Amino acid sequence: MDNLKKLFKILKAELCFWSIIGLLLLVFSCDNKSKHKALAHNLDAETSKHVVVSKNPTSTEFNAYWYAGEAEISSYKLEQARYGELREGSAVLIYVTEDFLPEIQVKADNQNPKNISVLKLNATKNFNTGIYPYSIMQSTFYPVSNDRHALKVSSSMQEWCGHVYAQLNNREQFNIMTHSYFEGEADSNVTIDKAILENELWTKLRINPNALPTGKINVIPSFEYLRLKHAPVKAYVANAALSEGTYTLDYPELNRTLSIHFNTVFPFEIEAWEESFKSGFGASSKILTTKATKLKTIKSPYWQKNKNRDGILRETLHLN
Repeated sequence: MDNLKKLFKILKAELCFWSIIGLLLLVFSCDNKSKHKALAHNLDAETSKHVVVSKNPTSTEFNAYWYAGEAEISSYKLEQARYGELREGSAVLIYVTEDFLPEIQVKADNQNPKNISVLKLNATKNFNTGIYPYSIMQSTFYPVSNDRHALKVSSSMQEWCGHVYAQLNNREQFNIMTHSYFEGEADSNVTIDKAILENELWTKLRINPNALPTGKINVIPSFEYLRLKHAPVKAYVANAALSEGTYTLDYPELNRTLSIHFNTVFPFEIEAWEESFKSGFGASSKILTTKATKLKTIKSPYWQKNKNRDGILRETLHLN
C-alpha cells in the first residue's frame, strides 16, 4: 500500500509539472502568433495607421481624412505640350500617408516612434507623341509636420527612345542622382544647396495652402520639366503668388508659368492646373499651355484592388 501511495504522489507531481510546461508553451505560442500577425499586417499596409507627433500637430479633421487606411486618387483630362504640339492624355494624382524611415529614406515595414509620417504624392502622366507613348511618374515624400523640405523626390520617364530616372535625397544638402540614355546626361551624382522644391509644393498645398511660399523665391522646378527640357537641376528665381484658390509660380528666366487651382475648403483638392512654356525646337518653337482638368476623385485602398473585377474602378476614374 505504501508503494502505491508513493507512486501516486510521483505521478501527481509529474502531471502538475507537465501541465505547467504545456501552459507556458501555449502562452508563448499565442504571443508569437500575435506578433507574426501584426508584422504581416504592417507589411501589407500602404498607409500609416497612427499620427506621429510633430512640431505642427495635425487636426482631427486631417487625421480622419488622411489616416483612414485609404489613398485619395484623382484623375484628370490632360492636354500636354510636347514637340510644339498639344497631345491628349490622362494624369492621375495619388495621395497617401506612409511611415517613412528618415535615414535610408524608404517606406517603413514596421511602425516605430522614430518613423516620420509623410504625405506621399505619386503623380503620373500618359500621352502619345505620334506613334509612340510617353509615361511619366514623379514621387514626392513630404513630412506631414510641414516644417521641412521633402525627404525624397524621384522621377522616371519612359518613351520608345529610352528612359530616364532621377532621385533627390534630402540630407545635409540635396543629393541628386540621375540616369539617362542621352550622351550629354548619362549617369551623374551631384550635391546642391537646399531650396524650395516645386515637387514638394503639391503636397504642402494639401496640408496647408496658406503656408505656401510667396514673393520672389528660389525654386528647383519639377523633375518632369527639367527632364523634358534637358535643363540643369538647380534653383531658379520664381515669383510666387497665392490668391483665392490658385497658386502661381512664374519663372522669368525659364519663360515658364505654373498655376495650380484648388478647393479652398479642406482637404484642398486640386481641381486643375496649367503650365505654359516654350515647346518645340528652333524657329518653330512657341509658347504652349499644358492643361489638366479633374474628372473624378475617389478614396480607396488601391493596393488591395488588384483583381480583374476591380478594373471597374478605372471606369469610375474615366481612365479606360
